[in-house]
Amino acid sequence: MKAIWNNTLIAESNSTIIIENNHYFPPSSVNSAFLKPSETTTVCPWKGEASYYTIKVNEDINKNAAWYYPNPKEKASDIKDYVAFWKGVSITE
Repeated sequence: MKAIWNNTLIAESNSTIIIENNHYFPPSSVNSAFLKPSETTTVCPWKGEASYYTIKVNEDINKNAAWYYPNPKEKASDIKDYVAFWKGVSITE
């Protein structure tokens, strides 16, 4: 699977984990050069607290377009630090 935004490959992996129709990419498959930490967090009742990244490609910014669970609850432990995308990021094969 590939995560593409602004004609740029942000992540690529054959080992994503699908939860609630979202592909979670292993941390090693994500090009962190395009990710900038965000102060935004949200809480999922069963996964725990999500942290966000803003995607920056050249001068274009997609605020809080990626998220991950640094300390997920036990039921979501498989996706610890895996990154998922939204806000116009295309997920394709």
